[in-house]
Amino acid sequence: MFRIVALAGLVALLSVTPAHAADRPTLEISWPAVGSVVQLGHDPEKAIGVVVRSNFALRPAGSCGDNRQCGHVHMKIDPKGDSCNIEGKPYNSMNSDFGGELIKARFGHCPDHRGAHVIGILLADDHHQPIKVEGKPVTATVAVTTIVAGAATRR
Repeated sequence: MFRIVALAGLVALLSVTPAHAADRPTLEISWPAVGSVVQLGHDPEKAIGVVVRSNFALRPAGSCGDNRQCGHVHMKIDPKGDSCNIEGKPYNSMNSDFGGELIKARFGHCPDHRGAHVIGILLADDHHQPIKVEGKPVTATVAVTTIVAGAATRR
């Protein structure tokens, strides 16, 4: 009887266990630096490139195969809320289509694209599940101030 209960518990645990890496995963934002004043793009999305660094191979979703040290990045601007997300999406951007260390931050989706913002990134596995360490997702954030060329920053 105990074996049946233990086995059932193990099966239930395994069915909801998030992705985990063999080595402790790292994730950081290389650019922009903390406290930077960043000029937004002139495109409708007011996009800037954000450079990330990880000890994971950053590849398109679905291309990692058996490599458990592989994934991609999901991004939210002002991650404590959803106001800067792409309409109908739980994020502002991700690099799951092409992989790599560059991801586009689309400030044009924010109600106010100018001023103080936080760029937040999350490391995800091949199936868009968060990579976790000690039960917490691997994330990084950087606070920036955005400006539009030729316009004064609102305070």
